[in-house]
Amino acid sequence: QLRLVESGGGLVQPGGSLRLACATSGSTWASSAIGWFRQAPGKEREGIACITSGGSSRGYLDSVKGRFSISRDNAKRTVYLQMTNLTLEDTAVYYCAARRPGFGTCTNTGTLFGSWGRGTQVTVSS
Repeated sequence: QLRLVESGGGLVQPGGSLRLACATSGSTWASSAIGWFRQAPGKEREGIACITSGGSSRGYLDSVKGRFSISRDNAKRTVYLQMTNLTLEDTAVYYCAARRPGFGTCTNTGTLFGSWGRGTQVTVSS
């Protein structure tokens, strides 16, 4: 099981930007697809971005397309989520998650991810 640690959250004004990072440990990290999820107060968790194990394919929730970008640096064992033009609706706890080793394709189904970080809070407020 991979250990995942998110960082980069914080308070930002509407229209601002943040870059989240998800640092991993474990020798099998490179064979896993990595996803970013978020959960706002009173709402269900939703998958917002995913990147395949090789990094060649990415998927996004419609509401973040064109504003968020996911990338991975396998040498640093880190996945990034660049978020721009943030809105109040982006306020949530953001989690990164890894699919089990060998499962390198993307999905937005949280139950298919075997390892989760503890989350980082993103608050968009004026």
